[in-house]
Amino acid sequence: MTNREVRHEITVAAAPETIYRLLADVEHWPTLFPPTVHVDVVERGGSSERIRIWATANGEPKSWTSRRELDPAGWRIDFRQEISSPPVARMGGAWLLEPAADGQTIVGLLHDYRAVDDDPAKLRWIDDAVDRNSRAELAALKQNAELIAGADERLFSFTDSVDIEGDAKDVYGFLNDAGRWPDRLPHVGRVVLTEEVPGLQVLEMDTRTKDGSVHTTRSVRVGFPDHTLVYKQTTLPPLMSLHTGRWTLGPSATGCTVSSQHTVVINTENIASVLGPHAGTAEAKEFVRTALSANSLATLGHAKDYAERLRGDR
Repeated sequence: MTNREVRHEITVAAAPETIYRLLADVEHWPTLFPPTVHVDVVERGGSSERIRIWATANGEPKSWTSRRELDPAGWRIDFRQEISSPPVARMGGAWLLEPAADGQTIVGLLHDYRAVDDDPAKLRWIDDAVDRNSRAELAALKQNAELIAGADERLFSFTDSVDIEGDAKDVYGFLNDAGRWPDRLPHVGRVVLTEEVPGLQVLEMDTRTKDGSVHTTRSVRVGFPDHTLVYKQTTLPPLMSLHTGRWTLGPSATGCTVSSQHTVVINTENIASVLGPHAGTAEAKEFVRTALSANSLATLGHAKDYAERLRGDR
């Protein structure tokens, strides 16, 4: 039986307490860590918790359930996958925080794992995925911790909502069945939708904005019928370095209310090339918000027409 043990580390110019809070708060991991799409806390008690994670590994969407043991006094978090996703047979590890000189912290990320059937090719796949994700996660952790976790003006969120006199199930079906969007949404051109595991989708899409430009994006989407659909873009337009979203459906007096929430980090390096030399972060945020909001409200408008028409036909 081949069991691999690896360690990655990085030095961060932030206190261990700040870093520990970021690692403990799993609900914000999709914003913090590039590979993470969505995290749910399944149960929590004392220093233990069970979480379910949806993330990409070597570009492929994966999901697994882990148990974590949190030690805030020792600045350590141990984790062990309860249900791994092939080709992983077992996976565990720990986050270790060690105070360093000048107020810095050495962050260690440990992994131990083995492959299904101890297959050498599968083990190499896991080696590559662990190395790539660990480096990406540590770099993102360093950047976010040194910006004091959200104080950066490039990060913002907003929500659009629409009331629909229709059934939430029909609205969810419209949003979930993105493969039919080119026929249903005028601002959507080409779509490639794959769903090898029910509820876990990869969506590649060409979207037209109001100025006529076309952007190709790629997203990983996680669905929870018939109330929530979350996603994270893995291929982004030039003005964004992060974009996560969430469609949320809730009951209303006449049907349902649907909200579209976006969290974005502006890619400041591309502002001048996209918006001109005199534009800044504020102008980029307004441009992105206007574009995303227009597309979201257009999608919700067509979902509204679809669901209300179905209710009227019943």
